[in-house]
Amino acid sequence: MRTLAAQEYPRLAELALHYRDTHLRSMKQSSHYNPCLGVDALCFQPWEEGHASLLVGALITPCAMWLVVVPSLDQHDSLGDVLRLTLPSGHYSLSYEQLPNGSELYKRVILEDLNDLASMQEAARLAQRMMTQLMVSDGPSPEGG
Repeated sequence: MRTLAAQEYPRLAELALHYRDTHLRSMKQSSHYNPCLGVDALCFQPWEEGHASLLVGALITPCAMWLVVVPSLDQHDSLGDVLRLTLPSGHYSLSYEQLPNGSELYKRVILEDLNDLASMQEAARLAQRMMTQLMVSDGPSPEGG
C-alpha cells in the first residue's frame, strides 16, 4: 500500500469534519445510529484511474462505512456525477457529493449498520480489513493453476 503525501492527512481530517457537520443531524435520526462512533477518514491511499489522480479509502460514520474517493490536490478536471472505479477486487460506482466548504468526494456505502461496533478502534480495524479486501484481486493466484 502506498502512502499519502504529508499535506493529504490534514485535508482528509478536514473532509471528515465537514462531512460530520453536514450530516450529523440526519445520521442521529437513523435507526442505524451508533453513538459510540464518530466520523473519520481512514486507510486512504493514492490511486490512478485512467488519467485521474485519486485518493481511495474508508469513511467511518456513526451509521455506515463508506468506500470514498477524493480527487488528489493535483486533479483539476471534473470527474462527473458518478465515478466508475476499478479496484483489484472489482468495479464500483460511486456518487458525487460536494460539501458546503467546497470539498468533493465520491462515495458508496459498504456496510450500512455498524451497531455491533463498540469503539472507533474497532471501526478502524474493520476499515483496514475492508480496504485490504477491496485492494486485492478476487481472481485465482498465478500459482493456483
